[in-house]
Amino acid sequence: MQLATLDIALFVIYVVALIGIAWWVSREKQGHDKDTNDYFLAGSSLPWWAIGASLIAANISAEQIIGMSGSGYQIGLAIASYEWMAAITLIIVGKFFLPIFLKHKIYTMPQFLEERYDHRVRKVMAVFWLGVYVFVNLTAVLWLGALAINTIAGVDMVYGMIFLGAFSLAYSLYGGLKAVAMTDIIQVVLLVFGGLFLSYTALNLISDGNGPWQGFLTLTDQLPGKFDMILSEDNPHYMDLPGLSVLIGGMWIMNLSYWGFNQYIIQRTLAAKSVAEAQKGIVFAAFLKLLMPLIVVLPGIAAVLLVPDLQRPDQAYPSMMTLMPIGLKGIIFAALVAAIVSSLASMTNSVSTIFTMDIYKDKRPNETQHHYVKVGRIVSVLSLIIAMVAAKPLLGQFDQAFQYIQEFTGFFTPGICALFILGMFWKRTTANGGLVAALGSFFFSLLLWLFWPALPFIDRVGLVFLLCVGLAVIVSLSEKAGKHEHAIELNEVNFKTTSGFNMASLAVVLLLVAFYTTWW
Repeated sequence: MQLATLDIALFVIYVVALIGIAWWVSREKQGHDKDTNDYFLAGSSLPWWAIGASLIAANISAEQIIGMSGSGYQIGLAIASYEWMAAITLIIVGKFFLPIFLKHKIYTMPQFLEERYDHRVRKVMAVFWLGVYVFVNLTAVLWLGALAINTIAGVDMVYGMIFLGAFSLAYSLYGGLKAVAMTDIIQVVLLVFGGLFLSYTALNLISDGNGPWQGFLTLTDQLPGKFDMILSEDNPHYMDLPGLSVLIGGMWIMNLSYWGFNQYIIQRTLAAKSVAEAQKGIVFAAFLKLLMPLIVVLPGIAAVLLVPDLQRPDQAYPSMMTLMPIGLKGIIFAALVAAIVSSLASMTNSVSTIFTMDIYKDKRPNETQHHYVKVGRIVSVLSLIIAMVAAKPLLGQFDQAFQYIQEFTGFFTPGICALFILGMFWKRTTANGGLVAALGSFFFSLLLWLFWPALPFIDRVGLVFLLCVGLAVIVSLSEKAGKHEHAIELNEVNFKTTSGFNMASLAVVLLLVAFYTTWW
């Protein structure tokens, strides 16, 4: 299928406008060169609305839209737990983690680990994150994004990846995080309204023009199994989403690691004007997360009725877009590309931040600020080139890329969570204890994967987390060092939140209770 001339024109207008706005917000006063704080942390000046929008734009990318719609097609609404549980996770991050991170005035997560533990932990985790961001996250976004462009516009996969990479660099390479975050509000508005219209149209088609509500009732009536939030053990997808473990088990670890300790997500909160501003942005993002299943999961479920004979589940969202009318198809296509390039820009900026501030600056500590910014830009370009080359060999054979990404990262997230949570909240955690927890995560996960294959991976994540915590505690106590010299003094951290944050958090919890009660 090819896009009509009007669709292409609307898309081109979006591309040109976004690049123009990004360069405009990135301009500097005469005589001022960007330093590392400007480039990597937007000059510590981001307002709450930019933080909240940027969190969602960085998160909702090809792997979310294409991948979660594919899982919605295959599994159903249960996959929405990743979105809805993330909303309450964001509240926890804003209440308990952000005050600690912002008090330390850090650029990166590895930098925090050095301040809490030692230089070894910083280096190990910096190298680990660089590998994951380039070979898992960037490759997934590029590949799935190119797949969408191929399905909708017929563009070859290789050229699709080149376009996405070049577009993301065109609007983010000069301005850094500020260009990304300040334009993300445009990206999110486009994503939300484009996604809502896609769902509206799909439901209206299902009801034969009798409105989206009737379409939704028809969908739930004809596909009742697709609306079970908590899967039973006899469900063929129980291994992906194992019943109540979704609410009380390993998904908490996956979400805490992603939203609390993930550089390309947390970086925009580190760039906030203040803790209160960051927390307002967090709660704004939490409400947007509640909305996301309507945008990324529902079209996949609707595709079961509208385009039932797909070769692969990940074709669900692009195939649904082909049903849209001319003109609106171009807007929805622009919304999809907006999500993709925003995530690419966020990831490449974080890769450049970690490499420059945690690895390169350590080797060349006396260079100018201009030099470090230049290195960061070079690394952004190189990371995209490497990801393009690696994308097809790594992801070309998977039907549900979202589930693949979750399972792969599940090998490491338990140890990362143990490393950070113990580091923040247990003063006796030693550097050796934290390091063995981080490294042990892969080995515990591998052993369980090999010798207990019937264990669902979310349950495995929860079990490995407990094992990592236990291992860290044993090693730390065996050193008999008492309180670590760099332990976090929690009494010096202000965890008090505003009444607005508290009321909004309560509203998020109540909405989640209502959702799960309705579709239990």
